[in-house]
Amino acid sequence: MRGDDPQQQAMFSYISPEARVPKDHPLRPVRVMVDNALVDLAPLFKEMYSHTGRPSTPPEQLLRALLLQILYSIRSERMLVEQLEYNLLFRWFVGLSMDDKIWDHSTFSKNRDRLIAYDVATEFFITIRRQAEKAGLLSNEHFTVDGTLIEAWASMKSFRPKDDEDQDPPAGGGRNAEVDFKGQKRKNDTHQSTTDPEARLLKKGKGKEAKLCFMGHALMENRNGLVVDSRLTQATGTAERDAALEMAENIPGTQQATLGADKNYDAAAFVKELRRLRVTPHVAQKSKGSAIDKRTTRHDGYRVSQNVRKRVEEIFGWMKTTGVLRKTRHRDLERVESTFTLAAAAYNLVRMRNIIWAP
Repeated sequence: MRGDDPQQQAMFSYISPEARVPKDHPLRPVRVMVDNALVDLAPLFKEMYSHTGRPSTPPEQLLRALLLQILYSIRSERMLVEQLEYNLLFRWFVGLSMDDKIWDHSTFSKNRDRLIAYDVATEFFITIRRQAEKAGLLSNEHFTVDGTLIEAWASMKSFRPKDDEDQDPPAGGGRNAEVDFKGQKRKNDTHQSTTDPEARLLKKGKGKEAKLCFMGHALMENRNGLVVDSRLTQATGTAERDAALEMAENIPGTQQATLGADKNYDAAAFVKELRRLRVTPHVAQKSKGSAIDKRTTRHDGYRVSQNVRKRVEEIFGWMKTTGVLRKTRHRDLERVESTFTLAAAAYNLVRMRNIIWAP
């Protein structure tokens, strides 16, 4: 029998968003972990806001919405707000009812400075890491470190001499004027982006094009491939090793640990400093002049670390594709670092869901 096609829509609905989300939906365990973390962060949220005045959008809802943006690869906050308007799954995850009014996209911009000032992204990351530690998912002995380039939200045309008095864009061609860089020497010492002055010009390797970028760093524990520490710094030739030493120094406990890394970390000063920190450098050897000798490579653990360390690329791959961090959407170091840290926390949430709740 053919069903009817009524044109008059129902006026009332008696089914809540909670009832519409399947019991085995992948977001359900993520929502549980996020809610537990936000409960722990409640004292920080209380400190962030005044006790008087008009109530603002709850920071818990803003954080859940930003996590959705990362988990579902939503490229802008305008599109995120549009999804929240009609997507029942998103409303349920954020904590909105069917009839709740959605805030304007500018709410994220107005509250971002407050979230950065109180380092909310880092505190949220630490809280999620603490949950993984309580679940026995973290290794406290074996780690891997690596770095990746995050392209800045600035064009090469904005990379101009620092002493250039004329800071206006090139004349002619409208907003996208033609600029010829042929024959010019462009270096970070003499040039700076007018769009994002904290971005630096760097290329990843020989034969690669130079880009205005930042550098993201991750410290991964080797048991389940979870991120236990992260950094975002300006892109320099030594940024990876400098950030690795900072993260190695923050490894908890006093027992001997191992740190796997690629050939870029095979430098005598870096290896010496790791040994001073009681961290065994399981660094891939260069073909010539390696600082790693047989007292390290003769152990089976070294070969295991070299196999496992490649998993750190999965973290960066997920953050750049799913987390839409191949090119940042924000300018200046603080804003990009906040987004990078939140993406690392989102990656851990997905990994923990797969490990704990997977059938």
